[in-house]
Amino acid sequence: MKKVIAIALLSFSFYLGNAQNLSPYVVGFETNESVTATQTKVVNQLELNGIKVVGQYQPANDKNRSIVVFTSNELEAAVKSIGGLTGFAATLRIGITNENGKTIVSYTNPLYWGNAYFRNDFDKVAGSYTTLIEHLEKAMKTSGEFTGKPFGSKHGLSTKDLRKYHYMMTMPYFEDVVELASFDSHAAALDKIESALKKTVPNISQVYKINIPGKELTLYGFALSGDKGESKFLPIIDIGEPKHTAFLPYEVLVKDNKVLMLHGRYRIAISFPDLTMMTFTKIMSTPGNIESLLKQLVK
Repeated sequence: MKKVIAIALLSFSFYLGNAQNLSPYVVGFETNESVTATQTKVVNQLELNGIKVVGQYQPANDKNRSIVVFTSNELEAAVKSIGGLTGFAATLRIGITNENGKTIVSYTNPLYWGNAYFRNDFDKVAGSYTTLIEHLEKAMKTSGEFTGKPFGSKHGLSTKDLRKYHYMMTMPYFEDVVELASFDSHAAALDKIESALKKTVPNISQVYKINIPGKELTLYGFALSGDKGESKFLPIIDIGEPKHTAFLPYEVLVKDNKVLMLHGRYRIAISFPDLTMMTFTKIMSTPGNIESLLKQLVK
C-alpha cells in the first residue's frame, strides 16, 4: 500500500511539474571568478557527472561570454528513439557571462527545449530528461551555489504551447524547417559539408558535430561571424538580464540526405519569446542572413 501511495505521489508531482509554465533558460549559479576559470570548473564537473562536452566557443567575439555545448547518453537515446527532426535536440548549452561584475552560469532548460523539439513525443522520452536534469543539476551544485532560477520569459510557456509554438499567425512552426540542400545520400551530404569546412567557409566555423548512432542523423553547431553574424544580431535581441548567451550556436541537421536548419523566425523567437515585434523588426533580415551564411556549406 505504501508503495502504491509513493508512486501516486510521484506521478502527481510529475504532473504538477509539467503543469507549470516553462522558461527557456535556467540560472545555475553566480560566482566572482572569471569567465575562463568558471568555464574550466563547469566543464570538469559536467564530465564527472556523465555529461559529454562536445564544443566550446566565445560567441559574437565577446570576451564577456562563453558557451559550452553538451550532450549525454540520455539525450542521444531520446533522439534515437524518436528520430527525425528531434535530431535538433541532441545538444543543450551552457552560457557563461560576465554581467554587472558577476559571472553568471546559465543553461538551456531541458524541459522547455525537450517539449519544443519532441512535441507530442516528449512524454515517451521524459524519463531520459529526468535523469539528465539530475546529472546537470549535480554538476551545477558541485561548481557553485545552485540557484535553479528560470528566466527568459516573464510568464513562461505551457507544454501545450511549446509543442505547437510559433511566434504569431503566419510565422513558422518547428517543423517548418529550411532545406539548405539535398544529396544522393546521407554520406554525400556529410562529405559536402566536411569538404567545404576544410576549404574554410567565410564567416563560419564549426563548434561541434554529433552523429546519432544507428540513425542517419548528424547535428552540427556553427559560429557565425562577419558583419551579418552574431556580433550584428545578438546585441539587438539579447537586451534582458540575465543574458541569453546559451541561445547560440546555430544548428544544421543532416537528416537522411537533406541538410536542414530551423527557420530563423522560429529558432530566434522560441529563444526570446518575450521580445516585442518592434525589436524583431530590427532583425528582419537576420533569418535570411543566417540562411545565406549556412548555405555556403552546401554550394
